[in-house]
Amino acid sequence: MRNEVTAVIEQDGEWFISWTPEIPGANGQGRTVEECRASLSAAIRLILEDRKDSAV
Repeated sequence: MRNEVTAVIEQDGEWFISWTPEIPGANGQGRTVEECRASLSAAIRLILEDRKDSAV
C-alpha cells in the first residue's frame, strides 16, 4: 500500500526544513532537498509505525 502526503520544504539559511500538514509532528531537515525529504520520510514512517503499534 502506498500513501501520499504533502511535503512542505523551505530553505532556512544553508539548511532545508520540512513538514507535512497531514501528520502533525512529522518534521525533517537536511543540507540538501534530497536529505531533507529522506529525513521527513523517516519521521513519517516512525510516526505511522508507532500509531499502528498503539492501535493493537
